[in-house]
Amino acid sequence: MKVAVLFDGLSALGKTPDVLILDTIEAVESALTAAGNEVVRVPVNPDGRWVERVRRAKFDLVFNLCESIDGVGALEPAVISALELMGVPYTGATSYTTAVCLRKHVVNTLLASLGLPVPKFGVVTPGGQLPAVGFPAIAKPAAEDASIGVEQRSVVRNLRSLADRVTAMHSRWDEVLVQRFIDGREVNVGILGEVALPVAEIDFAGMPKGMWKIVSYQSKWLTGSEEDLGSVPRCPADLSPELTDELKRIALAAWRAVGGSGYGRVDFRVDSAGKPWLLEVNANPDIAPDAGLARMARVAALDYPALVHAVCEHGLARARGVPSVAERWALAERLSGISGAPDPAALDLFVVGQR
Repeated sequence: MKVAVLFDGLSALGKTPDVLILDTIEAVESALTAAGNEVVRVPVNPDGRWVERVRRAKFDLVFNLCESIDGVGALEPAVISALELMGVPYTGATSYTTAVCLRKHVVNTLLASLGLPVPKFGVVTPGGQLPAVGFPAIAKPAAEDASIGVEQRSVVRNLRSLADRVTAMHSRWDEVLVQRFIDGREVNVGILGEVALPVAEIDFAGMPKGMWKIVSYQSKWLTGSEEDLGSVPRCPADLSPELTDELKRIALAAWRAVGGSGYGRVDFRVDSAGKPWLLEVNANPDIAPDAGLARMARVAALDYPALVHAVCEHGLARARGVPSVAERWALAERLSGISGAPDPAALDLFVVGQR
């Protein structure tokens, strides 16, 4: 099989290369090559030349590791949309799911409307009124991931501190999410296809006294920092079977609500009463060998090559299930009362991704 590995070219290959991206590319490439696949690296750059390269190469599958263009996460759905437009099978979530999950207030509104346990929240723009969510509260960018914009000062105890934090954030982001902060345990549920993986927990036992127990930007990306050393992932989490089942049920419900496919991760806080609160749904989370999803997969007896292959199979299976434009149009006509429209079952069964 001929597989393209898609990634953010400017971030990975720029003057200061992102080593984490390169390490993940190499790990995925190694797993695919060992299984006999032909692997081609395709950097995504703003000039759009990568689109023509993918179109001409006739790849059997694109392994999508592109979470941004030049570090701009808001452009991630556009990359996936281009793959969908070309009809190329790809791994991970769709452009729709990715776009919804990147807008925290949008996905929170959707999940809350379904009765899922989302902490009280609101979004504020420059000059807007601060939402009343109670205290402590946390302020973070409404459309970022990877904990960008999240630090110790993100959590506040009073209105004045909240106003100061939001004003500071508005110098960079127009939309700031303000949400009730749940002081408790933080757990994650990984999802592969339609299956919830073993639940993981962030162990904050080593967090210095006086610091908020949160997964900040420093926790994730500043190796050796106090917050990194104070937030250690553990899998499986030490939870009761009942709470584990409840977390998985909510996670899968949230994943289906956003149209999730491929792989994802749902983040929770569990309060002192043992109630889980849904924080975020992450489409296409970090899939590096030492990241949370791979850790959960290993506990489920899936080593890294097996995880990579499973992700590929989900991408190919989705492509096989997508009807052609002709089929969809014929069915739409029939359901619109157009007499004489051809029966979709009688059409030539071309499926997106088949060659």
